[in-house]
Amino acid sequence: MTGCNASQGHPSFFLLQGIPGMEDKHKWISIPFSSMYFVTILGNCTILFTISTERSLHKPMFLLLGMLALTDLGMSTTTIPKVLCIFWFDQSDISFEGCLVQLFFLHSISALQSAILMSMAFDRYVAICEPLRYATILSNSRIGLIGLVSLVRAVLLILPMPILLQQMPFHARHRLTFCHMVIPHTYCDHMAVVKLACDDTRPNRIYGLFVILLVVGLDLVLIGFSYGLILQAVRRLNSRDAICKALNTCSAHLFVILITYVPALFSSLTHRLGHNIPPHVHILLANLYLLLPSVFNPIIYGMKTKDIQIKVAKCLCRRHS
Repeated sequence: MTGCNASQGHPSFFLLQGIPGMEDKHKWISIPFSSMYFVTILGNCTILFTISTERSLHKPMFLLLGMLALTDLGMSTTTIPKVLCIFWFDQSDISFEGCLVQLFFLHSISALQSAILMSMAFDRYVAICEPLRYATILSNSRIGLIGLVSLVRAVLLILPMPILLQQMPFHARHRLTFCHMVIPHTYCDHMAVVKLACDDTRPNRIYGLFVILLVVGLDLVLIGFSYGLILQAVRRLNSRDAICKALNTCSAHLFVILITYVPALFSSLTHRLGHNIPPHVHILLANLYLLLPSVFNPIIYGMKTKDIQIKVAKCLCRRHS
């Protein structure tokens, strides 16, 4: 890049701009953001509390749901408190190290969430296609192992991102001093930070694309494969009630997949290809990618899963009695 000196090193701070072009509306935008974050905390903590306190829910399906609730809390809590600080108090500075830490946790939790959604698709396949062998194939200990492997995969794949950025020099932009570089975003997204780097960023871009293809691409292929087998099994059912029950079992998971992957893919691809998309549109959708699944996942599973409805109602009745 022009005007770039490879000896410059790292900035002391980044300045998170918020939503470019809408800085005067930050306080109004904070109202739906804070409301959705409150619903995220309340809904996912309710799911976690219900599953942890009710022994009858200590089953593979609900353990996976508990893991999903943990990733929802992690994704939103990693970013939204800082976003609200920008909106409410104009506290937009974040240290270079803090930015890399946020970047690492954000993307590793996202990769973990993708693995859990893929595991939930496999759970639905076993429940519908191999119901008699369900307890043998998916025991609680095996679910714990799946969670551990998913966590290790996420950490190992995402860890090179902050390490590569740590090795790169940066340069000043937007007419600010070197120690205060502006990230036109509300949080430290990998590609948003890469664009500020002074050196050749092709290794970072290629590795980021590799992670997207390996995590999202592979998980979506496996999810599609699982649902292809489910559809084949459903077509062989003779009972209409059995077909409706099987499809209803999958409907919540399919909706969660839709609201998780579509905004995530849009956010990732617009950083690379969407040069004509207005920045404020991209940043708003990038934040909704963090908030929408976290808000709707506990609501969807709470409405679709009778066991959770009963246990939540039971907990509330105990509290009021």
